[in-house]
Amino acid sequence: MTIVRKTVNLCLALLVSGCTYVSGGADEEPPLAIDVLDVGQGLSVLFEWDGHYGLFDMGPDSVGVLDTLRNRGVDTLEWVLVSHNHRDHGGGFLELGGRRSSVSETGAREPHIKHLYVGPDTSGGFIRDSIIGIARQNRIPVDTLHRGDELRLGPPATSGPRFDVLWPPSYRTLGGNGASVVLEVSNGAGSAIFMGDADTTAERELLELSPTLTADLLQVGHHGSNGSSSLKFLAQVSPRFAVVSVGARNSYGHPTKEVLQKLFYVTGDSARIHRTDLEGTLKFQLVSGVGVME
Repeated sequence: MTIVRKTVNLCLALLVSGCTYVSGGADEEPPLAIDVLDVGQGLSVLFEWDGHYGLFDMGPDSVGVLDTLRNRGVDTLEWVLVSHNHRDHGGGFLELGGRRSSVSETGAREPHIKHLYVGPDTSGGFIRDSIIGIARQNRIPVDTLHRGDELRLGPPATSGPRFDVLWPPSYRTLGGNGASVVLEVSNGAGSAIFMGDADTTAERELLELSPTLTADLLQVGHHGSNGSSSLKFLAQVSPRFAVVSVGARNSYGHPTKEVLQKLFYVTGDSARIHRTDLEGTLKFQLVSGVGVME
């Protein structure tokens, strides 16, 4: 199994905005669709495999992520994983408070969330308590994830893509960006890594635990800030494509020129660096299949 990136013609055929990255070709297994949603200065990634959905982070609570899901016809999420307790990653979950009976003009209700997973972030007490409180109100089971835990989409007996938690380990007590869950997603031999807001310290320790870590697609940590994306980490992971979830004209200056230069260095082509502030929602696929193509 290898990674295939379809050309611009495929991008234009499939998308209104953004670009498509495809891993593999025709195969018996359905592809894993990955949509990096345009949530401004935040992060939310929607996974879909064989009609089953999962969500990594929910963006800020000012952009209507639940409305976005509802408008896409997503009626059930197998799980939501909130990487850490910052509002631009978990705030969208707060939209569930008092909205379970909300119905759109088409009659669609809020997506039913089967399970909520959170990282072991010790900071952000208000956000953490609010998210867990809303989950309990809606009778959504809650569990904390650490390195070595695994998630799936679809029935347990199916093969399908794997979602492996790489960071943080259970023996580390962390708060803030350093506690952000890092998720590795694989379908066949193709893989993608989602960093959330993991910082350079987390990157260094992650490489100590996974010294051969590589990925075809990388969600750039902390929206492209200088506090993440060390050159050593990027060079080891050596992504073919990178995606930055970031708000247009944000006050933080994300992504920084330094990070963009490092991404160019490791990808070798600025066309392989994608940004939600410039392209909107970005659509990718990981497909079990044949060879590497562009």
